[in-house]
Amino acid sequence: MDKSSVNYAVGFPDQLASDSTKASRDYGLIVGRAIESEWFRKESGTSRFYNNRDTYHKLRTYAMGEQSVQKYKNELSINGDISYLNLDWTPVPIIPKFVDIVVNGMSNRLFDVKAEAVDSVSNNKKALYKATIESQMMGKEDFEKVSAVMGKSAFTIDPDNLPASGDELDLHMMIDYKDDIEIAEEKVIETVMKQNNYELIKRQLDEDATVLGISSVKHSFNLHDGIKIEYVDPANLIWSPTEDPNFEDCYYFGEVKNVNITELKKIDPSLSVEDIKEISKMSSKWDAYQGIRGGYQVDNFDHNTATLLYFSYKTDKNIVYKKKVTASGGDKVIRKDDSFNPPQDEEARFEKLSKKIDVWYEGVLVLGTNHLLKWEVMKNMVRPKSSVERVYAPFAVTAPRMYRGQIDSLVKRMIPFADQIQLTHLKLQQVTSRMMPDGVYMDIDGLSSINLGNGASYTPQEALNMYFQTGSVIGRSYNEEGEYNHGKVPIQELTSSGANAKISSLVNMYNYNLGMIRSVTGLNEARDGSVPDPNALVGVQKMAALNSNTATRHVLKAGLFLTQRIAECISYRVADVLEYSDMKEDFVKNIGRHSVDVLEEIKELHLHDFGIFIELHPDEEERNMLEQNIQTSLSAGKIDIDDAIDIRGIKNIKIASQVLKVRKKRKEKLDQKRQQENIQAQSQANQQASQVAEQSKQQTIAAEGQVEANLLQMKSQFELQRMQQEFELKARLIQLQKGIEGDMKNSEIQSMLDREKYKEDRKDERTAKQASQQSKLIQQRNQDLDPIDFDGRDSLGSGLEGMIGL
Repeated sequence: MDKSSVNYAVGFPDQLASDSTKASRDYGLIVGRAIESEWFRKESGTSRFYNNRDTYHKLRTYAMGEQSVQKYKNELSINGDISYLNLDWTPVPIIPKFVDIVVNGMSNRLFDVKAEAVDSVSNNKKALYKATIESQMMGKEDFEKVSAVMGKSAFTIDPDNLPASGDELDLHMMIDYKDDIEIAEEKVIETVMKQNNYELIKRQLDEDATVLGISSVKHSFNLHDGIKIEYVDPANLIWSPTEDPNFEDCYYFGEVKNVNITELKKIDPSLSVEDIKEISKMSSKWDAYQGIRGGYQVDNFDHNTATLLYFSYKTDKNIVYKKKVTASGGDKVIRKDDSFNPPQDEEARFEKLSKKIDVWYEGVLVLGTNHLLKWEVMKNMVRPKSSVERVYAPFAVTAPRMYRGQIDSLVKRMIPFADQIQLTHLKLQQVTSRMMPDGVYMDIDGLSSINLGNGASYTPQEALNMYFQTGSVIGRSYNEEGEYNHGKVPIQELTSSGANAKISSLVNMYNYNLGMIRSVTGLNEARDGSVPDPNALVGVQKMAALNSNTATRHVLKAGLFLTQRIAECISYRVADVLEYSDMKEDFVKNIGRHSVDVLEEIKELHLHDFGIFIELHPDEEERNMLEQNIQTSLSAGKIDIDDAIDIRGIKNIKIASQVLKVRKKRKEKLDQKRQQENIQAQSQANQQASQVAEQSKQQTIAAEGQVEANLLQMKSQFELQRMQQEFELKARLIQLQKGIEGDMKNSEIQSMLDREKYKEDRKDERTAKQASQQSKLIQQRNQDLDPIDFDGRDSLGSGLEGMIGL
C-alpha cells in the first residue's frame, strides 16, 4: 500500500478503544494525522503552527533589535518611493535593553532545589528524632545529671542548642534536621541538572517567557545518555487546546524537527531505501507547499532533510489480572490483556481484576505523508509513587499570561511603542538633515556707501573680517547726499529656529513612548538603571524598584514552576533507574563521582518517596528588610551576634523571619532569667549581707554580752575578792581588834595594875616620904634646923638631893 496516498478522516480516534487497538500503528497514524490537521491545515488560509512560528520570529527579532524596517519605509515613503530619504534605517535597540533587564534579573535570583522525604520510613525516623529531642527538652536536668555521672554527653545534639519551646523545635526540624537520604536526593538532582547544563537551559526558558510568553522543556531517559533534559523551542511546539497556564490538562504534545534523512533509519530500522527516498521527496514538496517562513529560506530544505513530528498522546490503559482459586484454597494472580472476559457463573474458580492507569504513547510522523515511523507505549514514564494511576507528561510547558490560546508577553506589549520610537527616531533624522546653519546677510550697497571720512577704503571683505572677529559692524544712517540710508546695517545674521521646535516636539514624543513602555511592562527607572529623579527620596526609589519586581514576578514564577517540575521528574526517573534499569551501577558511580559521601544512600533512593520544592533566595529588597530587622534587634540587644550570623545564613526569608522572632523570644526569656538570677543573686547577696550583718550584730551583742558577762564575772570576782579581802581584812581587823582589845584590856589591866601599883608605889613613896619628911621634921624639930622647903622637890626627890637620891 502506498502510504503517501492513504487518506484518513480528520479527527482523533476513539478513546474507549481496546488496548490492542490503541497499540496498533493505524491508531497511531490517525492520532498523528489528527494533530497534523489541527496544526498544519490551511483550508482557512492560515496555519496555527506557522502563525505561531511567524509570531515568535517577529517577537524574537524585536527582542534582538533586528526587526524588519519595511513597515517604517512604508510609513515614510510617498507612493512607495524612498529615493529622497537619506536615513539610517537601523532599528533603535530599545526592547533588547528591557529584555536583558528582566532575563538577567531572573538569572540573579538564585534558588535551591530541596527534597523532603515523605514515605512512611522517613516519616517514622523523623518523628522518632523529634520525640527524642522533645524528651531531652523535657528532661534536660536529668540528662545533665546522667551526663555528669557517665562522663560523656547523653544528649543527641549540643545542649546549648537544644530547643526551649515548641516553636523552636519546629524551626529546628525545618532548618537543622536533614536526613541523609534527603541530602542524597538533592545531590542527585543537582548532579543531573549540572550534567545537562540546566543553568543555560534555565536562562533560555526565562528569555522565552519574557519574549514569547511561553517556555517549554522536555525530559527523557535513554540507555546512552541516561536522564536527559532538553530545551524545546516554543516555535516548534504543539499542544492540545487548554486554558491551564501550566498545560496540566493537555492530552497531546508534539515537537516539529527538521532532521537529516539518515536519522530516519535510526528511528525505524525497517525502512527501505525506497521508503527513505519517497519520504525525502514528499517531505521536501510539503515544506515548499507550506512556504516555511520566519527568516528561513525554502531552498535550505533540500532533499536531504525531512520534517518530522515527534508527538506524545495521552490515553488510558486497562491493567487486567486473572485471579484464580487454587486447589489448596489459595489465590493466584495471572496478568492478562484487556480482552480477558471470564464467565460470571458461580462455578467459575477465577475472576477478573482490573484498573485503569494513564499512559503516554509516543510516535514519529513524517509531515505531509502517511509514514508513521514510530508508535508505541512510552518507556520509562514518570509516575508519582503516591498515585501510580497518574503520569507526568514528557513536556513541561508554562504560559503565565494565556487566554483562549492567545499568549501575552512583555515584548508583545512593547512593540507598538517601540515602532513609534523608531518612527520618531527616523523623523528626527529627517529634521536634522534638513536643518540649515545660521547665515549672514550682507547688503553690498550698504557696504559700498560707507565712507570713513579719512580717505581710507572700507571693503566688504574688511567688513566681514571685522564682523566675524569682533561682532561689530560699521554703518551710516545717511549717505553722502544727506539722504536716509536704507542699508545702514550692511551685515545681518540669519537664524532659523523652526527646526528647534520640531526637534523638541519629537524628543518629547520619544520620551512619551519610552515612558509608555515602562508603564505597560512595569520596568520603571528604578529597575532599568536610568538616572533616577534627584528629588525623589531613597525610600521612594526602593518602593519603585519593588513594584517593578512585582510586575515581572509571573516570569519568575514560570521559570520556578518548570524547574520544580523537572526536579520532580528527575526524582522519579532516578528511582526507576535504581530499581529497574540495568545501568544502575553505572548511574550510581556517575553520580557518586560528585558526592562520594552519599554514595551508599544513593543506592537506596528508590525505596523512598520525596516531595520536591524550590527554595528561592531572597532578593536585594528582602535581604535589606531582613538586615534592617537584624540590625534593629542587635542594637536593642534582643539578639546576639551569633544569632545574627545564623539568621543571615538562612536563604528562606520566611523561615529567617521566624527564626528571628524565636531567637528574640529566647533572648528575652534568657535576659529575663538572667535578670531574675541577678535579682535572686542580689537578694541572696542582700540576704547574706543582712545575715552577716545580723550575725555580726549578734556576734557584737554576744561579744557585748560576753564582755558584760566577763565584766559581771570580773565584778563578781572582784566583789568576791573584795569581799574575801574585806572578810580577811575584817577578820584580821577583828583579830587585830581583838588583839588590840586584848592588848588594850591587858594594857588597861596592866595600866590598872600599874596604876594600882603606882598608886601603891606612890602611896608607899608618900608614906616613905611622909615618913622621911616626918623624920626630917622630927629631926628639924629635934635639931631645930631651918625650915625645910618640900616644894622644890619632886616626888622622887628634888634638888641635888633628889638627883643623888638623898
